[in-house]
Amino acid sequence: MKTIIVTGTDTDVGKTVVSAMLTLALDANYWKPIQAGTADGTDRERVAAMTGMPPSRLLPERYILREPLSPHRAAELDGIEIDIAHLALPDTGDNDWLIVEGAGGVLVPLNRAMLQVDLFARWNAPVVVVARTALGTINHTLLTIEALKHHNIVFAGDAMPDTERTIPEFGRVRRLGRLPHLTSLDADTLRAAFAANFDRADFEAAYAR
Repeated sequence: MKTIIVTGTDTDVGKTVVSAMLTLALDANYWKPIQAGTADGTDRERVAAMTGMPPSRLLPERYILREPLSPHRAAELDGIEIDIAHLALPDTGDNDWLIVEGAGGVLVPLNRAMLQVDLFARWNAPVVVVARTALGTINHTLLTIEALKHHNIVFAGDAMPDTERTIPEFGRVRRLGRLPHLTSLDADTLRAAFAANFDRADFEAAYAR
């Protein structure tokens, strides 16, 4: 199984949209193991609406927490503790690709003893960092890269050529592409955005033998 983890430099940076796009482009399964916040629905429901993929391709969450907070605190308010033993990567059967969407940034706590980056290390899979192109992203993104061992970058937003050059140079990581603002989010626009701005070979390269 080829797993790609999608994380971000901040909340609401575009992780779910990028995850949906990659799920379509790689004909993958999608999994968000920890959903924090349910008032506006779940990210799995949003990916289903954007991609039109059947429920069998969108794997159920291991933890669904009511409050849109850091997972450790949201779990505490629900009277539970996130157990890392329950977060092993799922078996996707015959499907080669699995897109895993993280909850928040890489250094959010999952419980009082473990950060999300520790879970990523256990999974030992390539990580795609989604970063805004707005002011401040160089600092946020380089700090995120410092916390990761396997990393590549997808930018989201308007074109910022210097920022998109500076971060890969200083972070010594690969720029995978930039997802522009889309007027609508559906399977057609996501496939077109991937075709125009990304190269599947870059994602395949993470698993090149």
